[in-house]
Amino acid sequence: MSEFKIQRLGTIMEPDMKNPMEAGGVLNPAIVRGKDGHLYLFPRMATKDNYSRIGITRVKFNKAGDPVGVERLGIALEPEADYEKRPDGGGGCEDPRITYVEPLELYMMTYTAFSADGPRIALAQSKDLIKWERLGLVTYSPYEGIEFDGINNKDACLFPLSVPSPHGHRSLGMLHRPLFPGTRPEEKLHKPWDTEIDHHRECIWLSYSHVHPEREDKWHKGKFTSHKPLAIPLAVWEALKIGAGTPPVLTKFGWLFLYHGVQEGEKSTETHKQLCYSAGLMILSENDPYDIIYRSVEPILKPELPEEQIGIIADVVFPTGIDCRTDIGMPNRYDIYYGMADDKIGVARLDVPDTLPFIS
Repeated sequence: MSEFKIQRLGTIMEPDMKNPMEAGGVLNPAIVRGKDGHLYLFPRMATKDNYSRIGITRVKFNKAGDPVGVERLGIALEPEADYEKRPDGGGGCEDPRITYVEPLELYMMTYTAFSADGPRIALAQSKDLIKWERLGLVTYSPYEGIEFDGINNKDACLFPLSVPSPHGHRSLGMLHRPLFPGTRPEEKLHKPWDTEIDHHRECIWLSYSHVHPEREDKWHKGKFTSHKPLAIPLAVWEALKIGAGTPPVLTKFGWLFLYHGVQEGEKSTETHKQLCYSAGLMILSENDPYDIIYRSVEPILKPELPEEQIGIIADVVFPTGIDCRTDIGMPNRYDIYYGMADDKIGVARLDVPDTLPFIS
């Protein structure tokens, strides 16, 4: 076998319309194995006014080992800090990703905090997945004269192990997607593309925070530096933007993660611009994450089911969680959890091949 195979397993979670906290959809979940061996899903739960919380659920499996549903356990985070709230009473804790970071011996959550200033990356940490301590907004050193600290940002996720920075330091690596002015897909559809902005267009970046295992305070919480674009849009299906999806997992080939790509949809018109979100796969070198070993030419998952084409936002598959199925003796199987049309949560099975597919 020399190709990645993906098979949809079904819808894992739908909004409980009797619960106002879910009436605007459940979507874009974090996925992580607890120390008890259970798999926990942390969905973004939105009201009809798009006030978002991050919930906690436990995944239920059938006898074959496939995920079939969730048990709701409560709320992990809801807007409380100033950087999560807006003056009109709105706010958001959105689109979490969770990684157990071994050098820190903690579960680390990256999420989008939505205040009046716009979306920003925030961090929280936990020892047990139930109690979460906010660490505040991520801060950044400048990059080539570009200030990151006032720029909108989304889709952040962390590596579970320390990785070498460009300067050779063992570091906490973070994938993220800064939204520089003029780079949003909606803006690019309506005006000519600025070649100066093009160098920094909406794409996947990699930043680092140094880790010091020998110290009691092992890292500078939330401070990232050594930024660099990792990957920019290349194919037609991702022409408008790409962003990190699932947190990286270490495989026999290197660091594997799914990402999302956006193109103008087939239903788009001059008066109504419609976007289409699909998912691709990328593998980075274990010893040099800037080295892209493999990148799928075509999407491995795109909106095809009614649940993916019809919802709060049409034509969206948005992968955010990944689970290696070593628990059932299948180390080459990964279950991918993804948002479906910003309304529901789906799961698909990804089988990793024995050898990497050849790309011409």
